Amino acid sequence: MTDPAEHLALVLDTNILLDVWVFGDAAAAPLIAGLPQGQWRWLATPPMREELARVLAYPQIVNSMAHHQISPQSVLEQFDARAEMVAVAPKASVTCKDPDDQKFIDLAVAYRATLLSKDKAVLSMSKRLLALGATARAAIK
Repeated sequence: MTDPAEHLALVLDTNILLDVWVFGDAAAAPLIAGLPQGQWRWLATPPMREELARVLAYPQIVNSMAHHQISPQSVLEQFDARAEMVAVAPKASVTCKDPDDQKFIDLAVAYRATLLSKDKAVLSMSKRLLALGATARAAIK
């Protein structure tokens, strides 16, 4: 689905987004900073945004946002401003143990993208994803 000459396509799991916009993880900040500079394209789908909105309502996330004086709306506005929304990808030929993560796997495979996630179920699939032209890792290199 992508031209190899295009910028690196990224798929960001929800936990990476939380690191950047809720927990203020300095290690994740350059990732988002690189988006407007055109270093990479962040691909997302409406169900990924819906998952983020749902997670932002979890009590422990609500408490962290309150502590950092961040609103769920501001996080979703960041998502909307930076993500390149694409259609939901077809089911990939590999299946993640965690059904909630399958949408990220499917999109990464469809676009031969790099999937950033801290989820062990996702990262354990890295060799299988590589065989399909996608990569899974915990941080951008």
